[in-house]
Amino acid sequence: MTQIDFIQSLHASTKRNYVERVTAHDKADCAAIAKQWGRDYWDGERHLGYGGYRYDGRWRQLAERMAAHYGLKPGMRILDVGCGKGFLLYEFTQAVPGIEVAGLDISAYGIENAKEEVKPFLRTGDARRLPYGDNEFDFVVSLGTLHNLPVEGVMEAVREIERVGKGPAKYIMVESYRNEREKANLLYWQLTCESFHRPESWAWLYAQAGYTGDYGFIYFE
Repeated sequence: MTQIDFIQSLHASTKRNYVERVTAHDKADCAAIAKQWGRDYWDGERHLGYGGYRYDGRWRQLAERMAAHYGLKPGMRILDVGCGKGFLLYEFTQAVPGIEVAGLDISAYGIENAKEEVKPFLRTGDARRLPYGDNEFDFVVSLGTLHNLPVEGVMEAVREIERVGKGPAKYIMVESYRNEREKANLLYWQLTCESFHRPESWAWLYAQAGYTGDYGFIYFE
């Protein structure tokens, strides 16, 4: 396993008012609504989730970097666990024409409102029980998803990601913290997170699950 930072700079480009997140609205009510994974979470008000999750091309550079790093080629198969509206998968099809994509997300709303070009390849489902065969994919990616599971669910999902991927070409990114300020900011900002760990604890969990891929984090600085 290797820790690789693909995403922190993109994450940090969005400005967040952490204190307002917990003072302007009832945080518990907002979290309960967000965890329904419906319209409010994706395209409702900002205090309920993304505040409008729309395609803007920001994932293209990430897809290109990952494709280059993992040597992705036409004809290979990619799975995105927690694909949302499929924006990253669409960018993979542009970065590597001829690549085959598949995506899974717990949100029916996200899939129903996915980018049309990849929508036929997406399905609703649970990361803990991936509906795919062993060694089916050349690359498996999961961004900002597994921290939404309790720790036992994290272990199940990581084992499933390991099972469906052919080799070490896998990448998992979750939210984490390196100090008390980042921990406080994460707790203020999150709506759906169930597992809160430092990077070294996440690495330990991955190792316990038999994970052989790479991993990374985003921090709320």
